[in-house]
Amino acid sequence: MIYLIDAAVYVFRAYHSLPPDMIDRNGNPAHAVFGFARMLGDVIERARPKYMAVAFDHRSVAKCFRNRIYPAYKAHRDPAPADLRYQLERCMELCRCLGVAALWSDEYEADDIIGTLVTAFRREGVRSMVISRDKDLAQLIREGDAYWDFGSRNPYSYHDILRHYGVAPERFADYLALTGDTVDNIPGIPGVGPKTAKLLMQEFASVDELYGDLERVSGMKMRGAEALSERLREHREAAYLARQLTAIACDVPLGLGTDGVRRRLPDLAALASFYDVQQFGPFLRKQGERLAQLPVELGSVSGIAGAPPPQGQINLF
Repeated sequence: MIYLIDAAVYVFRAYHSLPPDMIDRNGNPAHAVFGFARMLGDVIERARPKYMAVAFDHRSVAKCFRNRIYPAYKAHRDPAPADLRYQLERCMELCRCLGVAALWSDEYEADDIIGTLVTAFRREGVRSMVISRDKDLAQLIREGDAYWDFGSRNPYSYHDILRHYGVAPERFADYLALTGDTVDNIPGIPGVGPKTAKLLMQEFASVDELYGDLERVSGMKMRGAEALSERLREHREAAYLARQLTAIACDVPLGLGTDGVRRRLPDLAALASFYDVQQFGPFLRKQGERLAQLPVELGSVSGIAGAPPPQGQINLF
């Protein structure tokens, strides 16, 4: 199984929940780094993954391919504050020290990086553990995979997602296209909320099938079915635009083989130096020593324990 972490979720969680007066040796903020370090170390120690990667979002969402499709995508969000951007960079550095690949792209989002790795490893017969609280990533899960908001609840299987959300994972992008997503500033169909979208996705396998047979909507046993059919017809273009935005891209040009995301042994010297600068105490240092004792299969890229895993823009590998 490959473990894939949506970094932003856990960095942001730590940033907003831990005391901001935690600073590094140079007076820079360190509370989000500390929280992320605890989370990442705990995942490694608990799961002992053979394959692992952490996906980061690029600092400028304006460069994302979705903004070329729809310039208003995420345009309502304020830029990340400088102290958060600084700590995101340190979290990437931490991944390198711990022997975990940290991946990001100018053009694609973390979701797309995760989706591409899930798809590539599925072709090799390897299942995925997607670690996030972002419901968009539920669309990637298939039988044998799991979706896990680490620290908050147990992992969800494919059938757990279906029970919890009322929508099968493979129909999740279509469901979001109908409801819209206010978090990402994606417009949906006016008047179509989660309840109506669930009913539609239980009746139709996709937006394509829905628009191929709108007359069937008129005959559904639901209040306002005929008016809903007309509303869907009127906003067909908006639905297909939203579908382009809600679908996770699973064909990012990674240029990265399975060895590139094999977990490696931590570089204890680099980790100790990193923790010295961050002014972190003995808990994380002792955990790092334990992680260095865990069995790990080294990839053929380096063949050397502790060699740094790939970092940086994924399309440069």
